[in-house]
Amino acid sequence: MIKVIVLSKTLNCSLYFSLMTYKIYKCDHSVYSTCTLYFHKGKGLAIIQQRFNKRLKVTFWSSVDKDLAAEIAYHEKFYEYFVAEAGFANDGLYPTKTIRQVMWALKMKPLKKHPWETRW
Repeated sequence: MIKVIVLSKTLNCSLYFSLMTYKIYKCDHSVYSTCTLYFHKGKGLAIIQQRFNKRLKVTFWSSVDKDLAAEIAYHEKFYEYFVAEAGFANDGLYPTKTIRQVMWALKMKPLKKHPWETRW
């Protein structure tokens, strides 16, 4: 488990520090079996990334790349996004977002699209 300190602004513009953790989380979800779970004060947000198995020629969802997970956790707007989107576990499952949804919301430079990716 990696501990991350996120700097965020409150409504009165004062700054405070919040201790948040993220880890690879294994669960029994119908779409994915592992995700990157950001966790704080009992609430969590699962983030998944689409991958491709060249040998089997299939796509699947799993946890986010380590470097990208840290980049998101340290992003200046992530704490506000987390507060708005996170929730308590329901049967061991937390609210889930794709990496592209999170990057779009945080206005981060998007990942390169691959031809095998699911289009929405």
